[in-house]
Amino acid sequence: MSRTATVLDLRLRPLRHDDTARVGEITRASGLFRSDEIPVALEVMAGAAAGSPDYDGLAAELDHELVGWIAWGPTPCTLGTWDLYWLAVDPSHQGNGIGRTLVNAMEERLRPAARLIVVETAGRDDYAGTRAFYEALGYQQAARLPDFYAPGDDQVVYLKYLTHVAHSQGGR
Repeated sequence: MSRTATVLDLRLRPLRHDDTARVGEITRASGLFRSDEIPVALEVMAGAAAGSPDYDGLAAELDHELVGWIAWGPTPCTLGTWDLYWLAVDPSHQGNGIGRTLVNAMEERLRPAARLIVVETAGRDDYAGTRAFYEALGYQQAARLPDFYAPGDDQVVYLKYLTHVAHSQGGR
């Protein structure tokens, strides 16, 4: 697969069980996730592939090779709130619009049911690009929880409203 492949060549499809190994490779290769986080990512991916009502997701392919994935699900005990749980793009394909395409596709699929999407990410310096990515897509930082993941590793929460529902309506 060449680096000249463009997002126009990208094919999105539902996640499948046979994606497990490649999803693990991509998620590890990002260099951002701890080793104990990878099994959690694979569990969410497996749920999405199995058609769980708790998870949904997409795979991004170039030349029949999986180069990125995304998983999301409804937030329990809320009205119209959804979590974006996982997003990872093969490092050799980052910066080519694959992540943006995956997030945009998720948002389009959620638009009829969701009013709000929540993204939780890390506050470490090596996540600066991740935070800038979400901000460029219109996600607004809503909270920063100090030392949430580990000492010195804050949780940063981003929100994006898909509808113009008043912020005070909905779940808790």
